Amino acid sequence: MIPFRIEVPATAVDDLRSRVSRTRWPDDVTGAAADWSWGTPPAVLREFAAHWQNEYDWSASQERWNGFAQYLVPTEGGQVHVMRAGTPGRTPLMLIHGWPDGFPRFEKAIPLLADRFDLVIPSLPGFGFSDRPRHPGAGPSRIADRFATVMSALGIDHFAVHGADLGSTVAEALATRHPDRVTALHLGDVPAWHRYTVDPARASPAERAFLDGMASWFADEGAYAALQRTKPQTLAFALNDSPIGLASWIIEKLRAWSDCSGDVFRRFTPDEIADWVSLYWLTQTAGSAARHYREGALERRDDTRRPSAPTGFTLFGHDIACPPREYAERFFDVRHFTVVAQGGHFGPWEEPELWAADLTAFLDAVL
Repeated sequence: MIPFRIEVPATAVDDLRSRVSRTRWPDDVTGAAADWSWGTPPAVLREFAAHWQNEYDWSASQERWNGFAQYLVPTEGGQVHVMRAGTPGRTPLMLIHGWPDGFPRFEKAIPLLADRFDLVIPSLPGFGFSDRPRHPGAGPSRIADRFATVMSALGIDHFAVHGADLGSTVAEALATRHPDRVTALHLGDVPAWHRYTVDPARASPAERAFLDGMASWFADEGAYAALQRTKPQTLAFALNDSPIGLASWIIEKLRAWSDCSGDVFRRFTPDEIADWVSLYWLTQTAGSAARHYREGALERRDDTRRPSAPTGFTLFGHDIACPPREYAERFFDVRHFTVVAQGGHFGPWEEPELWAADLTAFLDAVL
């Protein structure tokens, strides 16, 4: 286990600003800053680009994040970046992020959990400061085993785990593959792969409505997932070479998936968006992060055991979709199921107080 500090060279930040200043802007067929129906509007991106180039201070964010203890933990397949927070000796809790984010997803919630938990926040392989996988075969099950290794390296034998988005699949795999170590499982969604295992003829009306809604959503909004699931390398060239292309790819999702009433800056300030996008850009991990979708699709699901850990859900009403409780109960031992009216896909960021309180209530009840 190697102590770590974020130290991005100033030359890399200067290069980012230079590239933003030299953006070749595409034309615009709508001419309306509020029209996202064709994708990210150029007017919105120009506004963000001006802030990113001229006002955003990466060094301030780097200094803030370096206020947390951080480590690089060797595992089979490469080093995993880990942020530590909270209170040693309290209940160990691993928090696993998704896409298109990273450890900053939990930044607002950390102070709300710090007195109750010993927090371990790893970056998924290929995200942020974790090593990028060099070969195929880095799917959720393998990541789960690597995260179990991380906890062993930290001297933690038993722990609770939270995950959402890509993180929910990894968290589920941790609970399934290491049932003697995972004491409780908390999820922000039912991992997406389960919807392919349900026979609609045997589903309840609420479940059918959910599955139909998901199918409709993927037809209208799922082009990003289809590309990242099938040809992520094609996309990687653009995301790794154009900061504005990367920003457009991510900002469109931050707006569409958050509870922002159509205005992305209502939930994310320009500095906050720049934090999230810069983390991908300065670590050159946009392509390796996108590959997770293909890795998940390729992984064989031979192990279909139901996790034995007591499971809680905290869902948000403006997320991509909210499954009914009976759907979650097909796959998990559900002890806690909350749907919060406000908030979206990035619950710990959008509604940190509500998320942290509900997570704590669940873990207090089962541990």
